[in-house]
Amino acid sequence: MGDPTPTPVPYDPEMLEPLSRIAPLDAPDMTEADIQPSRDDMNTWFPSFEEAIGDLPVVLDEYSVPGPEGAPDIIVSVLSPRADRDKAMKGKADPVGAVYNIHGGGMMVGNRRMDVPRLIDLVVEFGIVAATVEYRLAPEHPDPAPVEDCYAGLVWMAKSAEKLGIDPEKIIITGGSAGGGLSAGVALMCRDRGTVKLAGQLLLCPMIDDTNTTLSSFQYLQGNTWTRQRNLLGWRSLLGDRVGTEEVSIYAAPYRAKDLTNLPPTFIEAGSAEMFRDENVEYANRIWAVGGSCELHIWSGGFHGFDFFAPDTELSRAAIAARKSWIKRTLNF
Repeated sequence: MGDPTPTPVPYDPEMLEPLSRIAPLDAPDMTEADIQPSRDDMNTWFPSFEEAIGDLPVVLDEYSVPGPEGAPDIIVSVLSPRADRDKAMKGKADPVGAVYNIHGGGMMVGNRRMDVPRLIDLVVEFGIVAATVEYRLAPEHPDPAPVEDCYAGLVWMAKSAEKLGIDPEKIIITGGSAGGGLSAGVALMCRDRGTVKLAGQLLLCPMIDDTNTTLSSFQYLQGNTWTRQRNLLGWRSLLGDRVGTEEVSIYAAPYRAKDLTNLPPTFIEAGSAEMFRDENVEYANRIWAVGGSCELHIWSGGFHGFDFFAPDTELSRAAIAARKSWIKRTLNF
C-alpha cells in the first residue's frame, strides 16, 4: 500500500465553507455509543413528507409491505405525480418509469425521508414515480437484514406495478453512500435470483468495499463528511468479525463480486476528494471489463455527499444535471 497517510486531494474552493461547518477538523470520532443519538438527531434534520411536498403536484402513499421471510414488514413511501395518480386510479394512465431509493447513513443511521427533496424534484420534472424504503439498521440488524429488506421492497414495487401506475421494466434503483452500496447489492441479487429486471442502477458515492485497502480510503482521516474511522465503524456494525474476511457476501460488499456481467446500465459518481473514490472507479472499470454499460463521473474537489450538503454550489448543479441526463437517456424520455 505504501504511505498509510497519503496527501489528500484538495477540495473545490466552493466546498470549503460548507465543509468547515459540517465536518470541522476537530470533530470527534464517531463511536458505537454515538449511533443512537445520531439517529435521534437525524430524525429532526429532515422535513416530513408533507412539508417537503408543500403545494407541489405530488401525492404520497405509505405502504407496509412484506419483508424478508421471517422478518417484520417494511415501510415503503411512494411519491407520484398527482395528475398521473388520478388517471391511474381511474385506469386511464399509461405506465411511467420509476426510481426506487435507498437512503444512506453508513448502514447505521438515517431514514427514508433523507432523500425526499431529491425524489420530489424527479417526480415533478419527469413525471415518474419515486419510492423510498425504511430498512433495518446495523448493528442491531447486521447483514443480511439491510440488503434483504431493500430487496424485498423492490420486489414488492415491481409486483405492484399496475397499482402504482409504473412500468415494471422501467425501474431505476438508486441511493447514496450506504444506500448506493445497498443498491448495488440489490442489483446483484436481482440478477442472481432472476427477479426484477432493472432499467438501471444510479449509484451515488456508493459504499461497496469493506476491506478499506484503496489509496483513497487512507486520504481522509478527518475533516470530511465521511472519514476512514466512520467507515470502519459502519462496516464493523454491519459485518461484525466478518469484516475483511472471505465470509463477506457480494450483496453486502459489492466490490467483492468477481462477476459483474449482466448488470443493468449503471451510473456511478463520487467526488475526487472522498474516500470512496477509488473503489467506485474500480467498480466501473470491472463493469467495462466485461462489456457492461457504465457512466462514471468523478467530480473534481467534491467531498463525500457534496451535492446533499452543498446543493447550491456550481459543482453540485453540474452533478445533478449529469444524473438527470442519464435518467432521461435510460428511461428514454
